Amino acid sequence: MTEQKTPPVVLVDGSSYLFRAFHALPPLTTSKNHPTGAIKGVISMLRRLEQDFPGSKVVVVFDAKGKTFRHDMYEEYKANRPPMPEDLAMQIEPIHNIVKAMGLPLLIVPGVEADDVIGTLAHEATSKGIDVVVSTGDKDMAQLVSDHVTLINTMTETAMDREGVVDKFGVKPEQIIDYLALVGDKVDNIPGVNKCGPKTAVKWLQTYDTLDNLIEHADEIKGKIGDNLRDATDTLPLSRELATIRTDVELDFGLEDLKDREQDDDQLLELFREYEFRSWIAELENGNGHSDDQSTRSTGTPMPDKPEKCYSVVTDQQEFDQWLERLKNAALFAFDTETTSLRYMDAEVVGVSFAVEPGEAAYVPLGHDYMGAPEQLDRDSVLDQLKPLLESPEHKKIGQNLKYDKNVLANHGITLEGIAEDTMLESYVYNSVATRHDMDSLARVYLDEQTISYESIAGKGAKQLTFNQIDLEQAGPYAAEDADITLRLHHALSPKLQETGKLESVYREIDLPLVPVLSRMERRGTLISASTLRNHSQQLAERMAELEEQAHEVAGEAFNLGSPKQLQAILYDKLGLRVVKKTPKGAPSTAEPVLQELADEHELPRLIVQHRSLSKLKSTYTDTLPELIHHRTGRVHTSYHQAVTATGRLSSSEPNLQNIPIRTEEGRRIRQAFIAPEGYKLLAADYSQIELRIMAHLSGDKGLLNAFEQGEDIHKATAAEVFGVSLDDVSSDQRRRAKAINFGLIYGMSAFGLARQLGEERKDAQTYIDRYFERYPGVLKYMDNIRKQAHDDGFVETLYGRRLYLPEINARNKQMQQAAERTAINAPMQGTAADIIKRAMIDVDNWLHNEHADDACMTMQVHDELIIEVREDALEKVKEGLVKRMSAAATLDVPLLVEADVGNNWDEAH
Repeated sequence: MTEQKTPPVVLVDGSSYLFRAFHALPPLTTSKNHPTGAIKGVISMLRRLEQDFPGSKVVVVFDAKGKTFRHDMYEEYKANRPPMPEDLAMQIEPIHNIVKAMGLPLLIVPGVEADDVIGTLAHEATSKGIDVVVSTGDKDMAQLVSDHVTLINTMTETAMDREGVVDKFGVKPEQIIDYLALVGDKVDNIPGVNKCGPKTAVKWLQTYDTLDNLIEHADEIKGKIGDNLRDATDTLPLSRELATIRTDVELDFGLEDLKDREQDDDQLLELFREYEFRSWIAELENGNGHSDDQSTRSTGTPMPDKPEKCYSVVTDQQEFDQWLERLKNAALFAFDTETTSLRYMDAEVVGVSFAVEPGEAAYVPLGHDYMGAPEQLDRDSVLDQLKPLLESPEHKKIGQNLKYDKNVLANHGITLEGIAEDTMLESYVYNSVATRHDMDSLARVYLDEQTISYESIAGKGAKQLTFNQIDLEQAGPYAAEDADITLRLHHALSPKLQETGKLESVYREIDLPLVPVLSRMERRGTLISASTLRNHSQQLAERMAELEEQAHEVAGEAFNLGSPKQLQAILYDKLGLRVVKKTPKGAPSTAEPVLQELADEHELPRLIVQHRSLSKLKSTYTDTLPELIHHRTGRVHTSYHQAVTATGRLSSSEPNLQNIPIRTEEGRRIRQAFIAPEGYKLLAADYSQIELRIMAHLSGDKGLLNAFEQGEDIHKATAAEVFGVSLDDVSSDQRRRAKAINFGLIYGMSAFGLARQLGEERKDAQTYIDRYFERYPGVLKYMDNIRKQAHDDGFVETLYGRRLYLPEINARNKQMQQAAERTAINAPMQGTAADIIKRAMIDVDNWLHNEHADDACMTMQVHDELIIEVREDALEKVKEGLVKRMSAAATLDVPLLVEADVGNNWDEAH
């Protein structure tokens, strides 16, 4: 009979995982804004360990607060470490409490580090013939590896034995301490040898075996690195001592104290409810007979149970016919495409996947063309068979970012209709800041599911494969999982939207109907004059050369304007300008805000700011835009993103249309390159001062309401109130300052910030603010109320019920809290403005599509502006209808004013 081996003792380096979980997971928070990302990461890792090592005793070790014996040896030990982020510090006690409730021993020993406690327990175990698994992400632990001690990294699912240490570091476990002493550690402030990297340390230890032997033969090491080694011989023994994990710490706890785990289910359930870990709550309740109702009341909808997975790769017509029949009969099905490119105008379908029931999904490969790829169904034939289904509005589809799939299918002559759900948008509307809204992130947060990553099957970087090159054995499960996870995400997210405020109507009436609108705009694209941009690029280059020459004259010498180091030397060492801010390494900063501040004091920073501004325009727009013109359409096709900004505003990329400057002549010339085709004009319609109008509506301030109702110039009206003059006597400078006050206050600007913007004393800015609030008391009351509401609820809402959660509104860090308060003031206005223009886009697109399909189409949306290409003979009719529909997109207590103009290019029309 074979002797049964004792399961290994598992020693968990809790402190190692604490930081890694905090940075690896999205910034998760509870509904009360308590951060939970690190808690979830560490506890998930512990639960995984219990599954991987059944029967093993598990000990969890954390660092204690305060200094350790290493600080006594070396005062500068860990002196470079920044303080722990407050959002992480708040999660330590909850982790400790959950570990204890799980029935796991928790060791926190003052005066020593978690590494030393683990080293001591590992030594005790191996001396008693018990194998040890150390669960850590800390490289220093490699020195503990032996025939009986293995390291595992639960977060990356990798293990390291003796051979693994040699593979990773190039030295044996017995040499790791010497290796660490040579390389040093900037984070822990272990000195090491200056300029000695891992390769040099490995070479030395392979030659001389030990640090002591290397020091004895230090004279044999040639060059500058040899000098550095000899300079370090006095401190290397200290570096080695600091890097050595102790194995003889006096502990009140020994392996004989390990008992069978006794989990306190009631305490654990209470903690899981407090921190809203829904799947764990459901698991505990189902296992222990607790009522589901209580969990649902305290935490919302629990995570659904994980279904058994049944994925198939369909290469047979008969099996495809069966799936096609199922899809036709399904009330709702998840659909996804796999393609050759992320650029929707160029992408071709490689395969399609679908799911009808959770856990069951299929992938139909159509274009895998790697060497030895199995025979697949004909792509054109399959797409022809799918076309009636995909184009049917009656057959409801779910997808993750279906706008992309709609665009790709259009390349194959299919117009995707029946977009009933989009999980990316469901997540975004439910909580725009809880997580990123890609499928992998959503699966982790809402399904507690780790999905197959694209990089794991396609590789990384320049060698990454496109989907058509990926082996079906890997491609099939990945693609089928996409459809399955999408379906399950909808089941998890839809109830949350229905239960939370007005979010269901925001999703159904604003964000989801916008998908086909944006798709049409993207595919239409916008016409750009490459020659105009090339001419502008040449002129920018000439102007930059002039500025560079002027800068050299002012500096008294030639230098590289793009070199922070050279610029530091000129500005601070030679010219002696004041140091406004320092870099993290302690050098005087040459960042843009610093140079802008110094520009008031000296000509050189002003010239550098101008040069940088022109350089950015040239590299971002005039040089790049012509390269984005599509070879097939002759147009530029941007991508509009619905789930990026926190407030609901759209963003765009390739190109980013939102950041093209309008206040400078150079910026306006870029807009001149956006042109109308022959026989057409560009019609641009812009909401006038929409956020101020929304402020008037939300605050109900009589002064503001009256000014807008009377059609007054709001900035002149504010100037008259603040500066105590009549409307007719307001000067252009007073109007300019009043405009800064109007917009500054709705962005929550302080007196200090306003003073900087106006270039005046802080006390004068405070006087303006005080007068403003005296004249518009309703605005002050609104701001006070919205701040209080944000602190109480943890979120603010737009007029239509879109929510913006503010995780830092009750942070202990005052700066973070004040920033969240400023967001709380502005977000309802900015978010409402975004909602209004989205509503307008949906109405305008529907109207143009039905009544003016051959005359006009929307091509761009930028901030509060819509740009439309219009046939010249339909111009007046379309302009009139556009202004009418945009003005009617919302009902406010003040008029929504829309200004529209026409031109041959965007600049003329704006």
